[in-house]
Amino acid sequence: MRTEFPDFRLGNVLATSFTGTLSERRGNPVERIPTPQRLVDWLAVSGLAVDSCTTAQLDRARELRESIHAAATAAAIGNALPASAVQVINDCSVQGRAAAILTPEGKRRWRLSSASCVEDALSVIAADAISIIAGERDGKLALCASPTCQAAFFDTSQSRTRKWCDMNTCGNRQKKARFNANQRKNSGSVK
Repeated sequence: MRTEFPDFRLGNVLATSFTGTLSERRGNPVERIPTPQRLVDWLAVSGLAVDSCTTAQLDRARELRESIHAAATAAAIGNALPASAVQVINDCSVQGRAAAILTPEGKRRWRLSSASCVEDALSVIAADAISIIAGERDGKLALCASPTCQAAFFDTSQSRTRKWCDMNTCGNRQKKARFNANQRKNSGSVK
């Protein structure tokens, strides 16, 4: 993998991890799949290895990513799903030839077509998005509490009260800011 790019933010839910390939959407956006090869890298670490990717496939992947983000955000706040986002997700879902297979360890893995194309991988991501947006899985869509992030994530915590898309980034940043503000407040009141 290339080291000159920002690290991937991988979670337990494929679709929302994919939307996390663009982070800090309300601040200074960080694009984590700026090149076709970087998408190939992300798909490989996500269990969806493909042979190659074209610029057009990268553009389609970004279109799917933004459509999932728009639909997940709408679902998280109780708004109607954007029709254009739903169309892109559905189109990507039906275009691939991926199949779920059971491993000897009892885990699900995806088998892409023999040509291992990006469209197959995108169909798996779209199907995952459909299952979480449709409410078929145990969890809740939520938005990151970080004002610069606002990423959609799938909360599977027991209480369903998670605040941040990722505790190691957004959560730590918010905790550090709160700690520093308290330190400044407390140092100002000591005489």
